[in-house]
Amino acid sequence: MVNCLLASTSTIFGSTYLDYLFDSLEQLFQNTDEVVFIPYARPGGISHDEYTKIAKKGFKNINKSIVGLNTFENPIEAIKKAKGIFTGGGNSFVLVNGLYQNGVIPILKDKINSGTPYLGTSAGSNIAGPTIKTTNDMPIVYPPSFDSLGIIPFNINPHYLDPDPNSTHKGETRETRIKEFHEFNNTPVIGLREGSWIRVQNEETTLQGSQLNARIFEKGKDAYEIPEGTSLKFLR
Repeated sequence: MVNCLLASTSTIFGSTYLDYLFDSLEQLFQNTDEVVFIPYARPGGISHDEYTKIAKKGFKNINKSIVGLNTFENPIEAIKKAKGIFTGGGNSFVLVNGLYQNGVIPILKDKINSGTPYLGTSAGSNIAGPTIKTTNDMPIVYPPSFDSLGIIPFNINPHYLDPDPNSTHKGETRETRIKEFHEFNNTPVIGLREGSWIRVQNEETTLQGSQLNARIFEKGKDAYEIPEGTSLKFLR
């Protein structure tokens, strides 16, 4: 019954905020005119209100209104009553810490599982997996747990980058970091490139987007590529 769109990023190169997703967002939020925005990730340290203004400007293009969760006296009740939900990107540790501080993790999970349309971008997509352990963000705060919503049975690594053979950088690649994760964890990971998203609808989970492959990491296996349009139900 889950109805969500989990995007690698809010903005692809040469575009404006969310514009590459507008057609899909009109379909996702077709039954509501108002979407509750969770601004806790605070990209670049901006305020909740500043972040909500950005989201409002983007959603105005599809004639939907945005209201920031931070403006409600009782965020739990606000999530309970929400007809649509959007969690923006930023720092995943800051986001999860805010969700725990405000006690909204259980009700947010219930709402998404019951079919309330949900959009996540970057950190907002990270939290759909079992944990945020495959985020790219610095742990600038220490949340009570790295456990997140578990709406999907695999972790996401948004903004996935392939190694640049011409780079002089000799540090760890994204693939190396995910292999390190699998030394201690069993959860599959999908490396989600910019312009791609995961669509969960009617019991089906598929890779969608700009006809880009995604990279799949499973413990004990070599990483491999899957094309746009592939069902992800095999990732358990």
